[in-house]
Amino acid sequence: MLLKIVQTGDPVLRTPARPLSTEDIASAEVQRLIELMRETMRDAPGVGLAAPQIGLPLQLAVIEDVGEVEATDRRPVPFHVIINPQITLGDERVDFFEGCLSVDGYQAVVPRARTARVAARDHRGEAINIDASGWYARILQHEIDHLNGTLYIDRMRTRTFGTSRNVARYVPGIPIADLLAGLGEKD
Repeated sequence: MLLKIVQTGDPVLRTPARPLSTEDIASAEVQRLIELMRETMRDAPGVGLAAPQIGLPLQLAVIEDVGEVEATDRRPVPFHVIINPQITLGDERVDFFEGCLSVDGYQAVVPRARTARVAARDHRGEAINIDASGWYARILQHEIDHLNGTLYIDRMRTRTFGTSRNVARYVPGIPIADLLAGLGEKD
């Protein structure tokens, strides 16, 4: 069964999500929710899905990335769950396009930290620590933003916002720095 992904404008996307207790995590309901979120993310297709995106204000996200693109430091990331995450960001920032399953059909350049460290709970409620860089760090930041009521459009370089079709049509091959300069985007 696939879950409905809510779109921007739904208040749940702007509400900080509530943490889950160890008992919550172990419950059959949350374990089933994780499986349904995995199916929904894969079907969308996406590389991450946070509980607020399916209408539930819970500190829970699923992540999996099978892609590999050297230019964006993107490498495969196996399926995993983050619950009640706390994130620490590195100092270096990297600009790149992002989209979102809850802002369907649009993309924009978003500055994000190149590295991130996350302390969270996994699907069993066990403490985990993640050190991520590149595209994986971007995914973590994007999904954790959802858990805090923030969308990528809050962080985007506004002059780069466009439909996914137009980004695919007009942007390929243009270095991000050149694109930003041409659009008059300033750091």
